[in-house]
Amino acid sequence: MQEDFSMNMSTQQSPANASIEREKVYQWILELTSPDTRENALFELSKKREIVPDLAPMLWNSFGTIAALLQEILIIYPAINPPTLTAHESNRVCNALALLQCVASHPETRSQFLLAHIPLFLYPFLHTVSKTRPFEYLRLTSLGVIGALVKTDEQEVITFLLTTEIIPLCLRIMETGSELSKTVATFILQKILLDDSGLSYICQTYDRFSHVAMILGKMVISLAKEPSARLLKHVVRCYLRLSDNPRAREALRQCLPDQLRDSTFNNCLQEDKSTKHWLQQLLKNLESTAGTDSRQFSEKRHVIALFLFSPTYYPKSHDCPLFKVNSIK
Repeated sequence: MQEDFSMNMSTQQSPANASIEREKVYQWILELTSPDTRENALFELSKKREIVPDLAPMLWNSFGTIAALLQEILIIYPAINPPTLTAHESNRVCNALALLQCVASHPETRSQFLLAHIPLFLYPFLHTVSKTRPFEYLRLTSLGVIGALVKTDEQEVITFLLTTEIIPLCLRIMETGSELSKTVATFILQKILLDDSGLSYICQTYDRFSHVAMILGKMVISLAKEPSARLLKHVVRCYLRLSDNPRAREALRQCLPDQLRDSTFNNCLQEDKSTKHWLQQLLKNLESTAGTDSRQFSEKRHVIALFLFSPTYYPKSHDCPLFKVNSIK
């Protein structure tokens, strides 16, 4: 009993030690403002971001700290094109991004983070296409900051993101990124869709909906060849949410990939009851109205799909900033 008590005491931090640790955090925050000491401070603080609960307000309210973090981002821009980013540079800027993620996810600093439009500084990183590990790590960490924002389920986050190019950026990563990057990008899209304003925005025009549906369809085909239960979960959830919109539901009746209708993913879904339930609900939502001859419907499905996805089915919007991004043609 005495031994257990001693062991517990040894794992608890004394008030004196806690005070010393906090002083270290203060010192590292001060060191962020000096280029000579910044790299080590970034490294140490990034390790503490989940241990110090009020680190985000401390960072945000410290003089020059956010400016120093943004400077770390800006100095990497020249290494994007041409792609010359080294592993050391990537690790350093990702430590800065980890601290920004801490600020983005904290309820006391999130609104100010958005008002300062800080996520826009990350978008050049999401535009990169290099497959090297430094760039992949950079994209993934940048996505993590956006993912931390949408994970809060706050309306102001979705409202802000819908004024930016985050959707086409996520769609491109969903099509060409690594499995982990695809998963985070699809999670971000899912969170946007789960918000009523996000669903309405994506289903508002032909351009927006058809691009999302096309990328999701490509992902299903790819997942049929290389299954990933984690990624499939988010893809199915996106489809299910789209089916809540009447016009999108009608289109999905015609263009939902056959792999989601047949037994392609049975093995993948065996251990995942929630995704299996979502898929069943999706198929139920897409069931044809009574009286439709299933054989005739199957024969006509592809013909109808062409009609539904013609520009005349959805009125084209001339005010569609989402698809005026140079990277999305």
